[in-house]
Amino acid sequence: MLQALKELRAGERLLVGGDRWVEVSPELAAVFSAGDALVVLDSTGEVLHLPAAERAITRQAVERAQTAFLGMAGVSAAAISAFFEGFASRLEDEAIWSSICLANAADIASARSRGRSTTRLMADDPLRRCMIAGLRGWIGASSRRGQVLQTVEHRGWKVELVGAELGVVGFVFEGRPNVLADATGVLRGGNTVVFRIGSDALGTARAILSLAIEPALAEAGLPAGAVSLIDNAAHASGWALFCDTRLALAVARGSGPAVATLGALARQAGVPSSLHGTGGAWMVAAETADAAAFSSAVEASLDRKVCNTLNVCCVVRRRANELVPVFLEALERAGRGRGQPFRLHVAKGSETAVPEALFSREVVVQRAAGPQREAQATALPIDQLGREWEWEETPECALVVVDDVAEATLLFNRLSPQFVASLISADAAEHERFFASVNAPFVGNGFTRWVDGQYALDMPELGLSNWQGGRLFARGGILSGDGVYTVRARVIQTDPAVRR
Repeated sequence: MLQALKELRAGERLLVGGDRWVEVSPELAAVFSAGDALVVLDSTGEVLHLPAAERAITRQAVERAQTAFLGMAGVSAAAISAFFEGFASRLEDEAIWSSICLANAADIASARSRGRSTTRLMADDPLRRCMIAGLRGWIGASSRRGQVLQTVEHRGWKVELVGAELGVVGFVFEGRPNVLADATGVLRGGNTVVFRIGSDALGTARAILSLAIEPALAEAGLPAGAVSLIDNAAHASGWALFCDTRLALAVARGSGPAVATLGALARQAGVPSSLHGTGGAWMVAAETADAAAFSSAVEASLDRKVCNTLNVCCVVRRRANELVPVFLEALERAGRGRGQPFRLHVAKGSETAVPEALFSREVVVQRAAGPQREAQATALPIDQLGREWEWEETPECALVVVDDVAEATLLFNRLSPQFVASLISADAAEHERFFASVNAPFVGNGFTRWVDGQYALDMPELGLSNWQGGRLFARGGILSGDGVYTVRARVIQTDPAVRR
């Protein structure tokens, strides 16, 4: 008979992956209480502490969503559309939006006081318009729910494969309020959602939930728990969510170690996951690159910092004398458009392609912690090219000079998060080779900021996935509402005498 763990002792050994041990630290032993849980990541040996309070609040949110999912079976497509319209119309209401902005302003002030980035946190008018457009996009979005996807005919009987709702979807994200609108997109297919948002935007999330989402659910006649918030900012609540085997899908949006940990937890628990983690696009200027096209692509890829912003630029050596200055001028224009300088990281071995003065010149760079005086250009170990530059207002990018497009492709496949790749070249055959060999779900021949389901495909998205953790089974890098479904089989027998 299994018994619940009631206490921990420092020095106790915990099994990792079936073949290793990790010891309980004195700090962990001191804070552990009855009702808490531990999860040891097989991949890293990291011990995660899940306090009873976080486990309980997460369990309750999933229970609400699971109950609501069963209720969604009786909800019509028209009622779901009415929810999206009700949500959108409430965001258009000036009084409601003003209240949301007050909560958002408090979140931003708190985040800044803690030295946190606020570039993606602000609920401004462009974000508002984007949320409203996304919600109205869900109204007309396709759904496989109830659709006969395939029919196999037999003599006297047939089998229909029918699209169906998947279940409860868990979302973990940090500071982007628009994800609240994105996440509700799973309702289009009859699913329900539990989301956990970080402390930076929790107040904003509460306001949107209480002022817009919950009233829209009630007005449309959808189950109250169809959209549930884990009202807790502790990382442990997100860990507990991704360990909950009642989830049909776990979605993490963000970057860095936090998303990697969540993905490891979901895999270990056997929960299917979709990770929208480290971003940063790469661009390659080939020997045949048109300088004007290259310049335009660079500037257009640096208008703001999001996952598809240009992060690394590769220039072929034979054109470096001409194209590196073009790149630097475009980078400078991108900064000037924001009233900023620019910040450059030059891969070691490529320093001579850049004016020496940039390495000695100091500029004021806007960081999350405030303005910082830094050298405008610094050397970067080549194995650090995969780092995503999370800039605030000052455009930041890396540069590497390569022998040819093939070397740039090898660097991308080895070092990048394998997300967005763009080739500026006049050689059609070179584009074909690049598309075939670069390990990226998103490949283009110009600016990188096109990578967005709503912008590129007129398809409201739930998130984008890179291939850093491997290619995805049976779907592309854009997770959309109609991608969250399962398939049921229905037999229709017309001849009662059929026997096997």
